[in-house]
Amino acid sequence: MLRFDRVTKTFGTNTAVDAASFIVDKPMMIGIIGRSGAGKSTLLRILNRLTDTSSGEISFDGLDVTALRGAAKRNWQSQCAMIFQQFNLVPRMDVVSNVLHGTLNRRSTVSTMFNLYPDEDIHRAIEILGRLGIAEHAPKRAEALSGGQQQRVAIARALMQDPRIILADEPIASLDPMNAQVVMQSLRDIHEQDGRMVIANLHTLDTARRYCDRVIGMRDGKIVFDGTPEQLTTGTARDIYGADASFSEATTSTQIETSASAEKLLADIAAQ
Repeated sequence: MLRFDRVTKTFGTNTAVDAASFIVDKPMMIGIIGRSGAGKSTLLRILNRLTDTSSGEISFDGLDVTALRGAAKRNWQSQCAMIFQQFNLVPRMDVVSNVLHGTLNRRSTVSTMFNLYPDEDIHRAIEILGRLGIAEHAPKRAEALSGGQQQRVAIARALMQDPRIILADEPIASLDPMNAQVVMQSLRDIHEQDGRMVIANLHTLDTARRYCDRVIGMRDGKIVFDGTPEQLTTGTARDIYGADASFSEATTSTQIETSASAEKLLADIAAQ
């Protein structure tokens, strides 16, 4: 069980996350939505321990995540994998080596320096790439792939950690609609097939409605909505995005198409 208990993060006089509290009692796919600057990314970085809380507590299955230091903190970060908007791959390195970087936390310094990997890990990396539809790109440099393919490599790297939680920080913000659909469906499949908890920061209501079991809406650092996609009404959208927000911001930014032609193109992309 994941529990946030009045978690707050301040940067000087700015409060990025303001007394956030919620409980997740089983693995599910959760979308966190809100305007830019609402505190979404900071919330994920706090959970992954890339930044510390100013106050409050995070716990997971009885473990006080906020108190972890040193090796215990690094172990938690391997259990709580992060996927970033800009992929964070090594561009000139081949795809399979980028995926194998997901094992760095459990490798020795010598093997890391000489880029030595057990055959078992190499086979597993290729298997994960195959699951995501990009195994044939394993020997290519990461920079040779499209944005959508690179994001799937980043997802594969996260899976190499064998995490209990996957955090995705704006995973489709820099992708075209079709690649965005492929990436979101990949994350959904990981949740359903592996039983992993997936928490993704998203800009759009449509994406959250389509792929998530639960949606958390943030505004000015506060959680202003926590419920099912079906409960995302026009009124709750205004609470999240503000009464002055245009609904193009809430619903059409990086919008995912659902027409029959789009579904066909999705299948074509997945087969590449």
